[in-house]
Amino acid sequence: MEGKGGLEGEALQEKNIPLLVIAGPTAGGKTSLAIDLALALHGEIVSADSMQIYSGMDIATAKPVKEEMRGVPHHLIDIVEPGERFSVAQYALLAHTTIREIHAKKKLPILCGGTGLYIQAVTENLQLTEGEFKHGSTGTWRELNEIDPVHAAKVHPNDHKRASHALALYRATGVTITQQNLRSRQSPSPYDARMFFLNARERSFLYERIDSRVEQMLAMGLLEEASFQRQEAKGTAAQAIGHKELEPYFQGQCSLEEAVANLKRETRRYAKRQLSWFRRMAREWNERLPGSCIELFIEDDNLPERALEYARRAL
Repeated sequence: MEGKGGLEGEALQEKNIPLLVIAGPTAGGKTSLAIDLALALHGEIVSADSMQIYSGMDIATAKPVKEEMRGVPHHLIDIVEPGERFSVAQYALLAHTTIREIHAKKKLPILCGGTGLYIQAVTENLQLTEGEFKHGSTGTWRELNEIDPVHAAKVHPNDHKRASHALALYRATGVTITQQNLRSRQSPSPYDARMFFLNARERSFLYERIDSRVEQMLAMGLLEEASFQRQEAKGTAAQAIGHKELEPYFQGQCSLEEAVANLKRETRRYAKRQLSWFRRMAREWNERLPGSCIELFIEDDNLPERALEYARRAL
């Protein structure tokens, strides 16, 4: 490897780091499962959530509180101020470094979150540059930005035609334009990774959990958090689900009940997009290495036990 520099060179020198990935939709129980497994397997958790990186947005992004963590170290949470820009390339670099540090301590790194592009960038060792990943704005372009921020950065927020075309392609194929382009730019992964994909047998069960979570967030002070952060957050942070849906209420354009109903609806839509992403990702993982991704259902009482049994066999 002499002459190789940067992340690619380091990754090629450090093959086969065991990595457990826990992915799935919002309100799917990822954090709880990750903590259970970390305690059983001597692991530490690396967040793969594009909004939990921002400080001061604890309720909307469902950051685990100290009691929930049960002593398990959590990494890459609260590392960016709400007004700062933060790219997928920056995230991937930090995640790779953190995973190596956890492994060096003879602990199991557990990558856990619902941001598919973050997980893909790390596990597939995509070679990225910071300039490729920008975020922001609203409308059709904002939806494109949620599923494909790379391509969205190349499309003007008012270019409805190009944004709609990119969304239509994703909905038809389950693959973003960026993913198609990046597949030819992968380097060998430094990880021996296994993934749990948390799914729901009945979509209604997940949606009920989402609605309950929104109500719980409101009881915890979501309204107050959003009111404060609307003065602070800009760019991507301002688009956090749980904050942006309350903005019409703050501006007097709708009632609180209407805003909350919209928040629940948008969260369900986001979960649906997450499920589509991870379903495709699971299929691709198992095509490359059969059994490398296990689908678990959040309705099942024995989910933690099944996950632990598989992880002990596979890692």
